[in-house]
Amino acid sequence: MSGSRAAVRYAKAILCFALEQRKETEVNKDMLLIANTIDESKELQLFLNNPIIKSESKKKALNEVFATKISSLTSSLINLLIDNKRLSIIENVAKKYTILFDSLKGIEVAKVTTAISLTDDLNKQVLNKVKEITGKEATIENVVNPDIIGGFILRIGDIQYDASIANKLQVLKRQFEDESFSLKL
Repeated sequence: MSGSRAAVRYAKAILCFALEQRKETEVNKDMLLIANTIDESKELQLFLNNPIIKSESKKKALNEVFATKISSLTSSLINLLIDNKRLSIIENVAKKYTILFDSLKGIEVAKVTTAISLTDDLNKQVLNKVKEITGKEATIENVVNPDIIGGFILRIGDIQYDASIANKLQVLKRQFEDESFSLKL
């Protein structure tokens, strides 16, 4: 099972438990905190993904980082991931949970692929544009892919707008090849 599929399964399970206990909003705050904390700390990412470091050390470190900030339900998820030797996917589980939570609450998820991380200002601009287009509130899932060179790719539901430099270069290349072919005839 891939890490992404496993993350979705864990996220669905924790959402189900949270809904039963009417703590889905509280757990969503936890998941946002976990995802943002790990995303902003390369050291924490390396620590969690290091197979040499024992699970107990990782558990202790996470308890110190999040102990008073997260619910008991989220702590249980961390323990379950440790027991199943899946702690390395915790950030992905947290992100998948927030996507499922937003979908449940009717909030659009706009996936924005950029060559570098979005700044807070650009994030706000994209959110405003998405609200203007869809008429709904949205959250941003920013995927960083240096291969697009510059620009962005915006995906909301099944609508995709590709304004990446890589795409523009591909279009130019196809046009050049088509014109080159017709010149030979």
